[in-house]
Amino acid sequence: MGVGRGAPEKLEYATAKSGRQAMIRELRTRAQSLGGAKVYFAYEASALGFGLYDELTEAKMTCYVLAPSRIGRSPHQRRRKTDEKDAERLLDIVRGHVLAGNPIPAVWVPDAQTRDDREVVRARIDAVEKRTAVKVQIRTLLKRQGTPSSFKGARGRTKGYWAWLRSLAGSDQGLPAGARVHLKSLLRQAEALDQEIAQLDQEVAALAETERYAEPVREMMAIRGAGVLTAMAFLTEMGDLSRFSNRKQIGAYLGLVPSSHESGEQDDRKGHITGQGSPRVRMILNQATWIWIRYDPEAKALYERIAAKNPKHKKIALVAMMRHLAIRLWHAGREAQRRAGLFQRRPTEAAA
Repeated sequence: MGVGRGAPEKLEYATAKSGRQAMIRELRTRAQSLGGAKVYFAYEASALGFGLYDELTEAKMTCYVLAPSRIGRSPHQRRRKTDEKDAERLLDIVRGHVLAGNPIPAVWVPDAQTRDDREVVRARIDAVEKRTAVKVQIRTLLKRQGTPSSFKGARGRTKGYWAWLRSLAGSDQGLPAGARVHLKSLLRQAEALDQEIAQLDQEVAALAETERYAEPVREMMAIRGAGVLTAMAFLTEMGDLSRFSNRKQIGAYLGLVPSSHESGEQDDRKGHITGQGSPRVRMILNQATWIWIRYDPEAKALYERIAAKNPKHKKIALVAMMRHLAIRLWHAGREAQRRAGLFQRRPTEAAA
């Protein structure tokens, strides 16, 4: 911590709630001793959510949750990375913002309802990822045992394939005893995950019918390729769609724009996509885009036209189509949110 431009001082507290509350009391006491000085706080975003942000905001302190990917660090700083040095770096960023007006790389903090709704949609996405991992384990087990699959549709997309696996696990002719036990375990896991996915589909569908999401989901599902899960993942991860003012911001937020390297006389070189933003939304967009291309003639023609420019790198065309679909979803969802009167901000609130 630091007061104005003064030398920084190191304070340590436990990460438990009692430690955080002790830190807040100390900061409040110091602020009062300085005549009611305002407290500015910053920490890096993580999978632990925004609990600390809520506690600091409730204590009337200004808190910024910073995006780690947007905090510039030199190669030297990356090689000498410690918690204390990271804290000093965050202090410099906050000072630069408060005292000099420098931009601060803060993330948008969703409201409590949006955070809670995310849990439902993320649970559904995570369950599918777990089931995919089980399917990979099954194929790996069969390869490890030298049991080639002669069954058509061996990628696990048919009921007959799973029936073949169950017969293989129950027969003493195809696999050794230990491998059969392992296969039976994997099949039970796959079955349990199937039931869990079906239950979570119902939960997501019920959430999509609530007043908060009904109209935006309906408008977004009018776009071919976008289903309930696509719409709900997009809405819960991105929240207030009116905070984006143009399509470029959508592409950049979702990490669907190429990285760029330009310095001095060196020409601007485009690299892989930045990959910033939510990987869940990109995964859902990838699946929805393939459906969009398959069933929408205009989308298919556009994809083929882009792919024809670079036939050896068709992923470039796919990413371009994902960006197109994301922008269409944004337009549809934003207008629906506006008509429904959602995310109405107070005049004093920033639109970042």
